[in-house]
Amino acid sequence: MAHARALGIRVNVAVCDASGVLLAFRRMHGAFLHSIDIAIDKAYTAASFGFPTRQWIDQIRADEALRTGLPLRPRLVVFGGGLPVQIDGSLVGGIGVSGGSTEQDEACAQAGLAAIGLD
Repeated sequence: MAHARALGIRVNVAVCDASGVLLAFRRMHGAFLHSIDIAIDKAYTAASFGFPTRQWIDQIRADEALRTGLPLRPRLVVFGGGLPVQIDGSLVGGIGVSGGSTEQDEACAQAGLAAIGLD
């Protein structure tokens, strides 16, 4: 959240375990209400697949059926702001940030991981 403050944005931050169970959630005062669920779903998506949510764009770009159908799946986020959480190469969860641009959200998620020594 310190990085979000430095960027001048207000965000919601969610952390889930490898099973997608929400472990922690923080909301900055004034962060968009709608982005609460988006942050949670970004964490869930990153934990589910083990790669950053922004990579979904490349995964679905060449396949029209995936590009149109996959984003309609509940809880699946196909834009930036969700990162997997790994410890010693093992996937242990995901972190999701929502409230800024997708680039800002991902930078905040990365800063959060770095703050706890998981960069």
